[in-house]
Amino acid sequence: MIPTRQGAKAGRAGDMYRLGKQFAAWLALIRLPFHSVGVLPFVLGLVLAWRLQRAWRWDVALWGTLGVVLVMVATYCAGEYWDDAEDTLAGQMGRSRFSGGSGVLQRGLLPRRAALWASLAAVVLALGAALVLYRGCGTGPWTIPFCAVGLLGGFFYSARPVRWVSKGLGELWIVFCYGWLPVAVGYYLQVGSIAPVIHWLAVPIGLTIFNVILLNEFPDYPADRAAGKANLTVRLGRRRAAVLYAAVAVASWLGMLASLGHGVPGRALWLYLPVLAVSMLAVGLVLRGRWTRRTTLEKLCGATLLVNLGTTAVYILAYVR
Repeated sequence: MIPTRQGAKAGRAGDMYRLGKQFAAWLALIRLPFHSVGVLPFVLGLVLAWRLQRAWRWDVALWGTLGVVLVMVATYCAGEYWDDAEDTLAGQMGRSRFSGGSGVLQRGLLPRRAALWASLAAVVLALGAALVLYRGCGTGPWTIPFCAVGLLGGFFYSARPVRWVSKGLGELWIVFCYGWLPVAVGYYLQVGSIAPVIHWLAVPIGLTIFNVILLNEFPDYPADRAAGKANLTVRLGRRRAAVLYAAVAVASWLGMLASLGHGVPGRALWLYLPVLAVSMLAVGLVLRGRWTRRTTLEKLCGATLLVNLGTTAVYILAYVR
């Protein structure tokens, strides 16, 4: 039977639809929107290098950004693969936009092994980007070790046999890998050293990302507990974790104030006020137990993410103005 022209067009349209669906599945798998929590602190490090030392190279900035993204791809894809059991349970109990994985594997849009191979490929490519920076761009000797540390914390956050998240250390690795590390690396790649102010402004950034992870564990608490995923919220229980959330938020406010006395421009305080207001509102609602309402909890997770991104953005704006 000779295919008609209309049949051929329909076949091409079907192929394009399937390709588009696969592309969308891969984008969902790598959790692209959540790359902002790593890229933005790295950009802050680049801004600091320019403002403090007038150091800027486009090739270093672009390769460095690529390296940061690849480390996060390795992290998120490893999580999709190794957290399959609890993510499946979370989907059955009610998925949240901020936790429980992308749902790509659970819906059968991609095979589970695709996440593992994507994660391993991202590890190799991230190390390759670090090698290009070190050998090709002439960045400092800590370039590759910094990349390796980021992969150690990120890939093994979920990956067995290490699985930091089940050892009570996962959240601490997140504080380091999304707080101090990207800011320091962004600066170091351009300058070759680390400015003391980085240690101070990394404190509120690290503390706010800690709260992002902590609160994101709330929706998945029943699934994580059933699957034996012993993250901090499972270990503490949600009521005690809510108190910890409030304490960490207060510490982040104090950290922001402390950074103003160690090289951060004073205008950061005024820029920070809207972020502080959102954070205080979230703390009040969490302490009042509003996280028991699923719709409110999802809004609180979004607000906490906004506080983290806003804190980093405040520092960037304080230096570029």
